[in-house]
Amino acid sequence: MQVTQTNADGLKHAFKIVVPAGDIGNKVESRLKEVATRVSIAGFRPGKVPMSIVRKRYAASIMGEVLEDAVQGGVRSTLEQKKLTPAAQPKIEVVSFDEGKDLEFTMEFEALPEIGETDFAVVQLVKPVVEFDDSEVEEALVRIAQSRKVSEVVEEARKAETGNILEIDFVGRIDGEEFPGGKGESYDLELGSGSFIPGFEEQLVGAKPGDSVTVTVTFPESYHAKDLAGKEAAFDVNVKALKQAKVPELDDTFAKSAGFDDMVALRNAVREQIRSDYDNLARGRMKRELLDKLSEMVSFPVPQGMINAEFSGIWPEIEAAMKNDALEEEDKGKSEDDLRAEYTAIAERRVRLGLLLADTGRRNEVQVTQEDLNHAVMREAMRYPGQERAVFQYFQSNKQALDQLRAPIYEDKVVDLILGKVTCTDQKMSPAELMETGEDSPAPKKVAKKKASKKSGAAAE
Repeated sequence: MQVTQTNADGLKHAFKIVVPAGDIGNKVESRLKEVATRVSIAGFRPGKVPMSIVRKRYAASIMGEVLEDAVQGGVRSTLEQKKLTPAAQPKIEVVSFDEGKDLEFTMEFEALPEIGETDFAVVQLVKPVVEFDDSEVEEALVRIAQSRKVSEVVEEARKAETGNILEIDFVGRIDGEEFPGGKGESYDLELGSGSFIPGFEEQLVGAKPGDSVTVTVTFPESYHAKDLAGKEAAFDVNVKALKQAKVPELDDTFAKSAGFDDMVALRNAVREQIRSDYDNLARGRMKRELLDKLSEMVSFPVPQGMINAEFSGIWPEIEAAMKNDALEEEDKGKSEDDLRAEYTAIAERRVRLGLLLADTGRRNEVQVTQEDLNHAVMREAMRYPGQERAVFQYFQSNKQALDQLRAPIYEDKVVDLILGKVTCTDQKMSPAELMETGEDSPAPKKVAKKKASKKSGAAAE
């Protein structure tokens, strides 16, 4: 096999590869003889079929297989010989081949860059150490209690007030005709909750059990059911009972109902959960700071094809934001060309960081285990109560979905590895300081969050 490099421009490589006709002919003949030993053709005993008949029947298909193997073998041998790893599938083009003549084909690709060792010890990071007091624990306990509040029937005869719950039957009509979804029985409606159409709950303030009230409202123009949007409806409402929400007392009985031995155990669990939440936020802030520092440290060429692919994942979001007037303030007023240039740079940053993390992971033999994936699937399943089995089956039968879980796990493992090598300085912070506005904030504005994720992210795998 003859290999000639026809282009070596940075990461771009091109080769002309020639496989001698004799090599191809020998492989075709070898396979024809192999087929002849096992083929069955009527009128001939197995293994006794004349080679002329075998060649006539199978030569064309065997030639196709041999040519495909020759191309794949040539590609593989060339990459191994030149010690190059393509960033994407190489472009292969057969230049010429006729029976009895050499096979000539070309191969073009962008190679992954040589990255080299990175001294992570020179990176200096601030490690937030959050201090919080017992008042935050107590606030969290109150929220837990409020989430478990129950409603009790009010025995005294009085009118409903905002915050009370009315058990109602209702029937809605438009132009005297009932409409789908406009009817309910024994529905518990908390007045002031805003769960019904604007104006509905306010008209029931002052009602009491046994009352019949006609509530007239107009569906908003933006109502999800287009056939009701903007229309006026009258609801006949029968009040069946008046109820009062009751928040359970924070005592040992409540703790046991939540699965703990007593309030001490529940309080400690809440404190640990708050600590874990702040630790996760601190780690996220350190990760963003780390990626920023690494982005400034490392400099190596990035395959343009990978940049283009990354950009194609970012740009539709920006186009949608432009269309819906939802761009970040700093992006508003910029031309499309300026935005394309800015987000192309973001795409390049993401790819470069991804290649660095992937290279670091390979050097340190970082692996995503089956146990890691099982935990990730479990977390996904917990997001859909009652549908856990369907979630498990989805990931079992969908390798692509499982790979989407694998990539962030791999990235986090590599980031943790690097964080173990950098120089960290503890810095005490209040929760407010940790969560201050800015790119380090755990909950920035919706559009800003998208952009921050594009800047900070790194698709390591």
